[in-house]
Amino acid sequence: MFVRNFIAICTLSCAFPNLAFATSIDSIYTDLSSNRCKTIQVDQETSFSVRKCAGVAGYSLLVQDGDARESVTVLTPDGQQHSLKYSQVITTAFSTLEKKAEWRVERREGKVLPIALIVRVYANENPNSPNERTSYLAVAKLTPEKICVTKRVKGGAKANEEARQAADASAEKPCLE
Repeated sequence: MFVRNFIAICTLSCAFPNLAFATSIDSIYTDLSSNRCKTIQVDQETSFSVRKCAGVAGYSLLVQDGDARESVTVLTPDGQQHSLKYSQVITTAFSTLEKKAEWRVERREGKVLPIALIVRVYANENPNSPNERTSYLAVAKLTPEKICVTKRVKGGAKANEEARQAADASAEKPCLE
């Protein structure tokens, strides 16, 4: 019995060699709260601030807060900065970020490779109701060629699922302008 099972496993391994190298996509989270990130810049006159938050696989995030609008810049392992420009591509309204960012990562041969980033942006779009917030998920691709927002998902019952699907397929998508 053992020999027969061993032969079957060896046969399948040879017939499907790519199964050993199959990649899976998972989520890893970064805390964006001010007490978990390091403040690296504050302008007292304009109230503009930047804090640096840990990321994954050598990436980190710079969270900018200026004019009551928050955005993210992705800092690559080699030090390049890629602004995601949330105030242009997600909402022009006053905004804040959720306290967690979701990295979509592939695991290849034991290494973690970030392929996308999802951040929830809360926008105050109704000036008559300042406590009313609209929720958006900003989906950004992370490729060697380009790091940019590729999709804006409005909050709702299936928003997280839609954003993850968009993130997992974002490499071939154009940047939002």
